[in-house]
Amino acid sequence: MTRNRIFAMMANDIYISDWGDNKRYNSYANYFKKQFGGRVQKISINAGFTCPNRDGTVGTGGCTFCNNDAFNPSYCRAEKSVAQQIREGIEFHHKRYRRAKKFQAYFQAYSNTYKPVEQLRSLYNEAISHENVIGIVIGTRPDCMNNEILDLLKEIQKTYYVMLEFGIESVYDRTLKRVNRGHDFETARKTIEITHQSGIPCGGHFIFGLPGETREMMLQMSEIISTLPLTTVKFHQLQLFKGSEIEKEFRQYPEDFYSFTIESYIDFIVEFIEKLSPNIVIERFVGEVPPQFLSNKPWVEKRYDIILQLIEKELEEKNTFQGKNFVR
Repeated sequence: MTRNRIFAMMANDIYISDWGDNKRYNSYANYFKKQFGGRVQKISINAGFTCPNRDGTVGTGGCTFCNNDAFNPSYCRAEKSVAQQIREGIEFHHKRYRRAKKFQAYFQAYSNTYKPVEQLRSLYNEAISHENVIGIVIGTRPDCMNNEILDLLKEIQKTYYVMLEFGIESVYDRTLKRVNRGHDFETARKTIEITHQSGIPCGGHFIFGLPGETREMMLQMSEIISTLPLTTVKFHQLQLFKGSEIEKEFRQYPEDFYSFTIESYIDFIVEFIEKLSPNIVIERFVGEVPPQFLSNKPWVEKRYDIILQLIEKELEEKNTFQGKNFVR
């Protein structure tokens, strides 16, 4: 279906998407339904990785916004083997999501390509050895990739689903430097392009509300992100973790931060995805962590599914959709 045909349908108040469902955005759930025929649940894994921005290779202290503990479920501990975490993770999700029959091993904590390739091979193979695991998703940094790792992943990809998920966070080098990211945006762009050329799908993670970025700057990110050969994206609002460097910076320079309310964020995200390429799958619109980790708690009472409903309602009320204002 052409973009012009979508516009024509919208003009007549009829909405039929090229994505295969009735969503007004390219949804992650539908992407996986088309890939695997049903629900696929991620099992988070902490395999004991670190980060070149922590061990002194490119920096120390990590990114100013970082707290990996906030994202790890209770079963996800580095002292456990990968196999044990998968067994416990499947048991955990069977209780929570009874429809889940297929699982992906999600190497989530820190930079999960930041080891010698033979160690990576052992860890990844341990994950896919479970009979109900159909693939792996690997969270990492753009500056932690090389051809050896890509060759390993292409080998695994012959039998299993493989996706790389890159923390990009911002397209602005000034911002990346300020949050102590340890790489520039060009590094991210080159790594994503090389990964795409190798045939491995990849996702990108972006944060809205980082210091020094205005609403207009964040909106302009949609045009830049749309030029990247990404399969998926995750969007998060900035969350201030207790004791983090960015929390201290916020206390000292609050005027440097664009702070969203739920209402203003929904308005922003709708305008943002109108400009975003309709080919990019949106995995998340909002970040969600346990309240005890946060120093700012304006969104605590609303879970992700509620905010998602509000975003979908706003899209419907405005009669708009992802890519409406996308310019190739």
